[in-house]
Formats: sequence, C-alpha cells, structure tokens
Amino acid sequence: MREALAHTGAVPCDWLLVDGSSLIFRAFYGVPTTIRAPDGRPVNAVRGFMETLARLVMGRRPRRLAVAGDDAWRPAWRVELLPTYKAHRTAEPIPLLLRPQMPVIEAFLDAIGIDAAGAPEHEGEDVIATWTAQAVGTVEIVSGDRDLFALVESPRITVLYPEKSGLTVVDEAEVSRRYGIPGRAYGDFAVLRGDPSDGLPGLKGVGAAAAAQLIRRYGGVQGMLEEGRVSDGDRDYLTRALRVVRPVADLPIPLPAGRRDAYPAHAAGLTALTERHGLEDSSRRLVDALNGE
Repeated sequence: MREALAHTGAVPCDWLLVDGSSLIFRAFYGVPTTIRAPDGRPVNAVRGFMETLARLVMGRRPRRLAVAGDDAWRPAWRVELLPTYKAHRTAEPIPLLLRPQMPVIEAFLDAIGIDAAGAPEHEGEDVIATWTAQAVGTVEIVSGDRDLFALVESPRITVLYPEKSGLTVVDEAEVSRRYGIPGRAYGDFAVLRGDPSDGLPGLKGVGAAAAAQLIRRYGGVQGMLEEGRVSDGDRDYLTRALRVVRPVADLPIPLPAGRRDAYPAHAAGLTALTERHGLEDSSRRLVDALNGE
C-alpha cells in the first residue's frame, strides 16, 4: 500500500513512533548541504527532519508521538554474538557534516516538547519495540529499517516504510506479498536469507525463495532447530543470529506521555534556536502541525 502520508478518511493512530536515526539520515541525504545556518554551518538534516516530521504529523494525525534514538550504533552485545553485525558502521558511523547536526536536532525536539529517548547499548529499533509492547491502541512505526517488519501485527501495528515512491504502509499482508512468508516472520526470513545491510551472512545456498519455503515448512527458525534438520555450524549461527535480529521489547524504559496540551514546551529556547540556525519556517510548521493547525 502506498500514499502513507494521508489517511484518506481512516481513523488516526494512537501512537506514531519514529525511528529518529532513520529519519535523520534520510533527511541528511535528501536535502542539499547548501542549506546553512546564518554562521555558515550546514543544517540540511535539521531542516529535513523537522519538515518530514511536520508532514507526518499533518498527514497521519497521531494522538501521541515519540522519537526513538540510537544510543549505540553497533551494540557490543550484538557484535559479540555476530561479529559481522553492521560492520560497515565501523568505518564512518555518522557522516562528518551530519555529526554536529545531531545535537541540534535533539535541542529542537526538547524545546518543541516532542518526547525522545534512547537506551544504553541498544538501538532505536529496541526502544520502539519496547514502547510498542507497552502502548495501548494502534501504533504506526516510521522507519527505513526492515527489522521492524517483525513487529507488524494487523490491524494494530504497521510500519510506514520509505521508498522512492513515498511511504508504504507495511502490514502483515504486505510482508506476505513481498516475501511469501507469514506476516510476522520477517526476522526469521532475514536470518535465513541473509541481509548485507545488517551484516547477516545467511545460510549457505539459501536465497529468498528457499528461505520463504523453509519458513512455510517449519514455521520459522525455531521449528528448524527443533526438527534437528541443521548442521552444528548452522545451528550455532541461527541461534545467535535470531538474538541479534529480533528487536528487544523488554527494556527498562517507560512509555513517554507522547503528548502536550500545547506546543512549544520552551518558547524562548525555541526562538533562540530558530534564530541561531535560521530555521524559523521549519520549526513553525512542525509546531503548527503538533497543535493541529
């Protein structure tokens, strides 16, 4: 399903949970670095992030909103289980021109009053999984990380996945359509097939079609392990990879309030930020969207 920005008459979701890093990176690469603050510093990611968030809030009209962050880009415990996990992040986890923009985005979120949080030694996907487990009502997750497809639970939980044609609503039916597997089995599929973006090698000789066939036959990786149809080496990989891929859903972090009576939370601080960074229009559009204007 496409056209995820507009609900076209559907009931607004109770929660919109945003994968902050995913949105920030897309903003950085999608908005020219020629967008600068009055003092010449690049603020393209800051502007792109706020503009995208404003469009999401206006289009989806969530009752509550929260942004999850990556406190660890490549958690040590995941690397210990699978040394190849996201190995590409070791070279340059954050582009040089983006690094100084990250705290600026955090400052804007705080001044506007949007709840944002991370968790030590965990990624944003783990924070989102934990919040989703605690949330009451419908949840829409905004992320370009396919690992979060494992959380879809129709009709309560869907992922808004960015593609060239726009945001796609990914529910269980969409996962089945794309991969030929049960809607909640994406994590098992990635482990079996492999995923270069996560550094998952997969099982030797197992591609997408074979992975889907194995899941349909055994119900998932756990079924394969219980049937004893894997070698010792494959069993070791599958056991470790499952722990790496599955988002952690029981972190000791509370679900935030997700809503204020009025925005911004700190008007004077927001004014200072917008003037310093030259982003008055972007911040105003986001504040107006949050206030339902």
